[in-house]
Amino acid sequence: MDAPAFVPDIWAWISNLPPFSQWKTSSMSLCICTSTSKQPSMFLSINKNSSSHITLSIVANFHVPVSLWTSSPIHLSNKIQQSLDEHELIQLFVDIVNWVLRYGPNKKYAFRFGAVRIKENFKNVFNLACLTLVFMVCIYEAAPHDLRQGCVDALKVQLTGSNAKEVSKYLVRILGSNLEEEWMRALNLAVTNWISEIMSSSGSFRIPSVLFSYAVSAIGLWKVQLYCPVVAMSMVESSSPTQDERLLFSLKYQQVEGVVQLAYRTTLKQNCVDVEVKVDNVRCDITSLVSETLMAERGYGSEEKHFPSRISLQITPLQQSDIISVSVNKSSDNPRQEVGFEKNLEGSFEPPNPHFGITVSASENVVVNMKPWKFEQLVHGSSAVLDWSLHDGISGREVVSSKPSKFSIFQPRVWFRDRYASAYRPFTRQGGVVFARDEYGESVRWKMCPSTAMVTQWEVTGCIWLTYWPNKQKTFYSETRRVEFRERLSLPLSKVEQYY
Repeated sequence: MDAPAFVPDIWAWISNLPPFSQWKTSSMSLCICTSTSKQPSMFLSINKNSSSHITLSIVANFHVPVSLWTSSPIHLSNKIQQSLDEHELIQLFVDIVNWVLRYGPNKKYAFRFGAVRIKENFKNVFNLACLTLVFMVCIYEAAPHDLRQGCVDALKVQLTGSNAKEVSKYLVRILGSNLEEEWMRALNLAVTNWISEIMSSSGSFRIPSVLFSYAVSAIGLWKVQLYCPVVAMSMVESSSPTQDERLLFSLKYQQVEGVVQLAYRTTLKQNCVDVEVKVDNVRCDITSLVSETLMAERGYGSEEKHFPSRISLQITPLQQSDIISVSVNKSSDNPRQEVGFEKNLEGSFEPPNPHFGITVSASENVVVNMKPWKFEQLVHGSSAVLDWSLHDGISGREVVSSKPSKFSIFQPRVWFRDRYASAYRPFTRQGGVVFARDEYGESVRWKMCPSTAMVTQWEVTGCIWLTYWPNKQKTFYSETRRVEFRERLSLPLSKVEQYY
């Protein structure tokens, strides 16, 4: 039998409970975590409330047990039933998922019963959902600090490990795209609250990596999806600290959501294999983790937030010895400049008071036609780099490595002021960016030696920079944060592919 991906193995515990008729009490418990002291600790408890239904509870064991959460009643199919069957386990799973979603900013989404089927890896998906709910209950419901801190630390190890990442891929597939986003917003809202609490009590707290990303390899397409709360991103640059609590709230309760979709095609030639990769979609959004009402009450609204300032992707074949050459399709920029030069010469002479004055004035005007987003293709060894960087439309400076002028807060028409309402905005109306084939469809091509391997392994690494410059508020505060992701994908070479 394979080792469980999570400890404790909640699925195995529920599946191996004694028949209901053999219970000596009305409940059975499993210890989830303990604090540094002997008390308190946290338990999962299955309660047989009557012969017709049972419930699952999360219980803090103080001097007396205190229930922190209880599931909806699970009705048994008949009075002589001795254990939970598949239908009831799925019902419990659906209830757990919906409770996690209720902790998020959007209360209207609900997970439907018919979407779930028990498959080989479902037990680990069930365990992951349970531990995620326990994590949220610890943050929101477990009042004693020693209980919350001890259990959160234990759960953090479980939820950020390599096993959890693999199981999460199955979970989000069950949820579907819309509920996947809501699940991650609920989870990252809890993470943001937890990090904020720790940082307020300990300035030396080292923020853990809570980026969640996964990769999917399909026919002719690679996809990488990622989520990260802004508060957990590395700080690259910031101005002097601000004491504006409303501004800090607006900037803190956001998460970055990114999608990278790359289309590929392989062509078998006489002495080599051509692998061609091009951008299908690169999307990046900054999404609020709280409701519009709360953001307006405690912050400055949803429009006072970070924006993407740079995105960099690196595509690397892991079989380096098979690479013959790498070719990019985009040249380095050679922008057109319009230069005007004007000279004026003035002189005067007055005999009574001899004086001779000459005034020379020269002016030079340079006009450069440029777009706010600069796209470059680079080659490092066998790796291809795709890089988008945002530039100030007035000064031409790269935003990620500069700060706004202090005079700009008094100029309502400056480039990044009121940036989401302008017709010339370099973002979507929601403040994100989309890079698609219509403008960024240039490909990168690798020539590879014919290999005996039927499938080759590739690595996609990337960095996303988010920058805050004042939008509607008059503040001198600015900052830039960064998050990095890394995923492996497969590419079949068994036959000639004609995709994208």
